[in-house]
Amino acid sequence: MIARYSRPVMTAIWSAENRYRIWFEIEAHATDALAGLGVVPQAAAQALWDWWAAGPAIDVAAIDAIEAVTRHDVIAFLTWVAEQVGPDARYMHQGMTSSDVLDTCLAVQLRDAADLLIADLDALLAVLERRAREHKLTPTIGRSHGIHAEPVTFGLKLAQAHAEFQRARARLVAARAEVATCAISGAVGTFANIDPGVEAHVAAKLRLAVEPVSTQIIPRDRHAMFFATLGVIAGSVERLATEIRHLQRTEVLEAEEYFAPGQKGSSAMPHKRNPVLTENLTGLARMVRGYVTPALENVALWHERDISHSSVERYIGPDATITLDFALARLTGVVDKLLVYPERMARNMDRMGGLIHSQRVLLALTQAGVSREDSYRLVQRNAMKVWESDGAESLEALLGADPEVAAVLTPAQIAANFDLGYHFKHVDAVFARVFGH
Repeated sequence: MIARYSRPVMTAIWSAENRYRIWFEIEAHATDALAGLGVVPQAAAQALWDWWAAGPAIDVAAIDAIEAVTRHDVIAFLTWVAEQVGPDARYMHQGMTSSDVLDTCLAVQLRDAADLLIADLDALLAVLERRAREHKLTPTIGRSHGIHAEPVTFGLKLAQAHAEFQRARARLVAARAEVATCAISGAVGTFANIDPGVEAHVAAKLRLAVEPVSTQIIPRDRHAMFFATLGVIAGSVERLATEIRHLQRTEVLEAEEYFAPGQKGSSAMPHKRNPVLTENLTGLARMVRGYVTPALENVALWHERDISHSSVERYIGPDATITLDFALARLTGVVDKLLVYPERMARNMDRMGGLIHSQRVLLALTQAGVSREDSYRLVQRNAMKVWESDGAESLEALLGADPEVAAVLTPAQIAANFDLGYHFKHVDAVFARVFGH
């Protein structure tokens, strides 16, 4: 992952030092359990922790040098630890296989990454709620197919995003639980050379669940669900980013990203204020979603194990979580500082001569005894005149001058259907659904 789109805390989870620290804890806890079962000497298990307590620096370069010879990362690590600890280190890894270490470590890393992402979502949800309440009754136009439809409020737009990210959070909590499993079951997962109690002990120490059947590896359907969840969250990031990008277009300009003093929008055009952050978020979301397919393809491995998944996960584990962490933090900042222009929203809403109230007139005509087909025809033929005049004509005035409409609705009855506040009478109910109060 490149530094431009990385944050230090998430990046640290995927560092070589952290990976080796987790590997050591897996091995040391397993050795403790083996000592408790009388398989290895208690003094050997204690020797590992005594060395660790002295605070040794993990020499990544030295381990890499050993791996260059052994061509096996876990063996290289065990060899390096043995060089530091001495003869007692021979009792490490008794009855275990490399996947016990690698898969359990990945579970810890993904769980810890999920914890950071859940915190990111909590921060985003807090900002969305604050801005939604701020603009709870700020009228704006709702659009379908990009075309003016009926009035909404800007607060409702943000409340919708809040509800979507609530679902994202719930999915991530479930995915976190599903991926956080421990496997210490030995070759082909039969526990032939290691007691299941060792696995239970390591799982408890690392705050993981026990994998019911590991077949030497933890089944990759768990990981596929995890990365699919990240992909869905990225889709929600892009959805909100795209909304903001559209609202910032010059001819719309109902909201825009904060433009900092000294910021430049273009190397050629000094007037430009571009939605660069939300455009960036759109690109980052594409990257996170791109990691979903390889995760799905990792599910179908050969027999009890192969390592075709390994190279994939070395990429997608760090990249997907680091990218999404950065994207969620960036989106939170965008929403927090988003510039909102209620006056422009009102102007845009009014520019089409009242067309946004056409459904209410349609319903009023049907309630006055006109068939739905005729009601639609009467409203539409007047609405088309407003369209063709680019809003210079007034739908209310045209309807009042239409003999067929005037025959069933008085001017006052027509005017009553052009009340903006009518559309917002249930905003409180929607907010109660989303925010609980």
